[in-house]
Amino acid sequence: MFHQESFFQYLALERRLSPHTLTAYQSDISGFITFITENQCLTSVSEVRHLHIRAWAASQMQDGQSARSVNRRLSCLNTYFKYLKKRGWVDHDPMRKVTAPKMGKRLPVFVQESEMAMLFAQIPFPADYYGQKDRLILEILYATGMRRSELVGLKISDVDLGRMVFRVLGKGNKERMIPFARYLAELIETFLRLRADTFPGTSEPWLFLDKTGQHIQPDRIYRVVRKYLSLVTTAEQRSPHVLRHSFATHLSNRGADLNAIKELLGHASLAATQMYTHNSIERLITVYEQAHPKGKED
Repeated sequence: MFHQESFFQYLALERRLSPHTLTAYQSDISGFITFITENQCLTSVSEVRHLHIRAWAASQMQDGQSARSVNRRLSCLNTYFKYLKKRGWVDHDPMRKVTAPKMGKRLPVFVQESEMAMLFAQIPFPADYYGQKDRLILEILYATGMRRSELVGLKISDVDLGRMVFRVLGKGNKERMIPFARYLAELIETFLRLRADTFPGTSEPWLFLDKTGQHIQPDRIYRVVRKYLSLVTTAEQRSPHVLRHSFATHLSNRGADLNAIKELLGHASLAATQMYTHNSIERLITVYEQAHPKGKED
């Protein structure tokens, strides 16, 4: 017995993880159980020892998984075994003797300000509902730093055009308010008129609807972002999270307070936000030219 279904119910009902995160946990735990049953002939979670987990982690690395990916899966196992021990299904925690592989520091991938300006100033978007939907998706992600799941979960009632703020439900069902500028309010007003004309009489509460008039799915958001970022940047990563990184990086580069960026992003701790204090080479060049006595000499 591995009690994985009980664990998944705990994550969904008590920890209230998002569907996306829950799917990742299910995949990681199922993969681990498959490994120890097929390769190490274990039949119960009570048989698992730290050597089994180390062997599984080593096999992941041999299969080409990054240290970051393996560490994320080990974190999942850590939560799993703590849950099992609390329920009395294991009498020891094998994760206590497992050392995570070392990771090199990875700077967040972001799109340059000039490339984002090009996207909204020079790339044409169709004037109908679908073209303006795609544009508004991109505008909101870049203007607010929202996560893809937060954007998908936006309802019309979450948009306060008078105060110009979004009400967002983030990780752990934590609510936060994100301000937006007047230009975005005008785009939203235009979009809502197109939405009403395209789907007259709809009772769907969601801000974004697909071509069938149903709630838009996360993979559609990803395809929109990848399609349009491909037109302005050669960056290998072109996902909604890259726009979140771009939002935070551009704020940091322009001198925004780190605590303010933390609140806007909905981070639980400042440590998660500190990676945005890195300097782009463009900023370093500007600082050098402005500050060094010989910075602008040939």
